[in-house]
Amino acid sequence: MQLEWTNVAGMLLWTGAGALLLFVLMWIDSLFTKYKDMTEIKNGNVAVTTRFVLKLFAQGYILSQSIAKSNDLFEALLVSAISFVILFVIEWIARLMLKIGVGLDLDQGTQQGKTAHALLAGSLHAVGALILAATL
Repeated sequence: MQLEWTNVAGMLLWTGAGALLLFVLMWIDSLFTKYKDMTEIKNGNVAVTTRFVLKLFAQGYILSQSIAKSNDLFEALLVSAISFVILFVIEWIARLMLKIGVGLDLDQGTQQGKTAHALLAGSLHAVGALILAATL
């Protein structure tokens, strides 16, 4: 395989577009979080950091799979954005069921620094991403 400058430019474009979309999706997600992720992370809240890292991994994984399986940059980004919405809804339903069913408030527990809550919340994203990526 011979590396050409057009390939390098394409890699930079796809990587830059993917990173920008990932930033935007994480920002949108933060608008729906009951606390400020970055403030909590700056204050050393390991639970919030754990949940954030798992969410970032989940979105990155979906993005990587949509890019790997697409020949069109716009299509890959669109599929990733739609997957984000699907994952957001599924996670919201799961959190609601846990709150109503067993009285487990993942957001509150995570903000309070309970790592177990954060791991469960983050795993909803990670598992959802694995399932969504299989459908791409």
